[in-house]
Amino acid sequence: MQSLDIKPTVGLIACCECGVAIEPNPANMCSGCLRSRVDITEGITRQCTIYMCKFCDRYFVPPSAWMRAELESKELLSICLKKLKPMLTKVRLTDACFVWTEAHSKRIKVKITIQKEVFTNTILQQAVVVEFTVHSQLCDDCRRAEAKDFWRACVQVRQRAEFKKTLFYLEQLLLKHSAHKECTGVKPVPTGIDFFFAKQQEARTFVNFLMTVLPCKYHYAQELVSHDTKNNTYDYKHTFCVEIVPICRDNIVCIPKKQAQQLGNMSQILLCLRVSNVITLIDPSNLQLVDVQATNFWREPFESLCGPKQLTEFYVLEVDPIDNFERKAGHGYVSKKHELADVWLVRSDQVGMSDAQPLSARTHLGHLLSPGDLVMAFDMKNCNVNNATFDTMKIDNIPDAIIVRKVFDRTRRTAKRQWKLKRLVVDGNIVGNETASVADEFQGFMEDIEEDALMREKINIYKDAEKAPNVDGDDDDDHPEAPSLAEMLEDLKFDDEEMKEAESADEEAMQE
Repeated sequence: MQSLDIKPTVGLIACCECGVAIEPNPANMCSGCLRSRVDITEGITRQCTIYMCKFCDRYFVPPSAWMRAELESKELLSICLKKLKPMLTKVRLTDACFVWTEAHSKRIKVKITIQKEVFTNTILQQAVVVEFTVHSQLCDDCRRAEAKDFWRACVQVRQRAEFKKTLFYLEQLLLKHSAHKECTGVKPVPTGIDFFFAKQQEARTFVNFLMTVLPCKYHYAQELVSHDTKNNTYDYKHTFCVEIVPICRDNIVCIPKKQAQQLGNMSQILLCLRVSNVITLIDPSNLQLVDVQATNFWREPFESLCGPKQLTEFYVLEVDPIDNFERKAGHGYVSKKHELADVWLVRSDQVGMSDAQPLSARTHLGHLLSPGDLVMAFDMKNCNVNNATFDTMKIDNIPDAIIVRKVFDRTRRTAKRQWKLKRLVVDGNIVGNETASVADEFQGFMEDIEEDALMREKINIYKDAEKAPNVDGDDDDDHPEAPSLAEMLEDLKFDDEEMKEAESADEEAMQE
């Protein structure tokens, strides 16, 4: 005998409005009649407005925040739903998604699905499309940047030196590492450069960068701008004064005797080879090298005896190389790039005169000099120096002259130069007063780069497309080793016409 399966069935009733057979429900109406009598989307606007900053592409999030969001992203969807949140208090949001619109139409469509209980145990679900219009509005940061004169923090970079070679080196470091990208303004002053920032943290980051690339120290100060007594808030302007060591390349310095002994029994009169994150000094009498850290310099500072303006041009009469030089016990690191030599000099304007006074000097440039060359040197025998440490030195320990560098033909040197440096440009102008003296100092800085390979490693050097390659092969005048092609970078320039042609080609490909 087969078993009898009894399946319960639900009886159908007629809708009280249209008479269609439906399952029983508390309203006794079909879904179509329910939607026609009850609108759960009432109170939800179909048009809404959101604001976007046209400079940084961030969207405004009430009450005062700005958020970066891409089109049809989760972040943008949350911004749109927060705009609708006050209208969705009496309904339940179950789903939300974007409806496709043109990217340049300034319209964003969001389809939301909501539910609401209309009668007892009767839940109605309905979908609605809300269109958001995107309006442009400047955010607070961009408004301050557009004001040009606004700044919240200022970094004042100062160096009490006659020449600006260290500032030129700092300029190249900023361009390489893009450390100045957050600046709202750059203002040159006679003794340095002022950098302005919209936030204090950006200024602190910039100061930390300076402390790592240059020997310097800084002082911090703040100025009260306004004070709100009701909510006890203060508005300050912050200033960081960064002071770079007053020593530049090719400066002759005089250090105390005790400090010279601590550095490895060096002479008291030293020559500055370069200023990077440390001060590199060389002793021309024995080729000893020493790196002075910034903390050590500020603890025991020393002054410069002379700068490039106090140098005199001398004519080399005789060069005697020193092969086996016996150094004192406890000496420090000895340079292997330079060679020691004794040189006899005479002033270039006294060559051939019977009463010319020859001077003797021991130099570290023995590998470059030969009789008949011209050098720039400091006449220690006939100088008038105002330095307390120099006055305490014995006359026997003071050399007749200190040779700083060899003189090359600048015209031929510039003509053979196949590379260039970029400059810090703000609002279409090079930072700094490009006078004849400043341009001459910059040419001297480029000559220093040619002579110093360690300095070239820390900056970007670009090929000069305007200079034709040198195929002459004329090496009558020996010049310092120029940067090689491996050290140079290609200077990228984007041509607008080429960009337009590329864009038109992409559009044609998409249409096909």
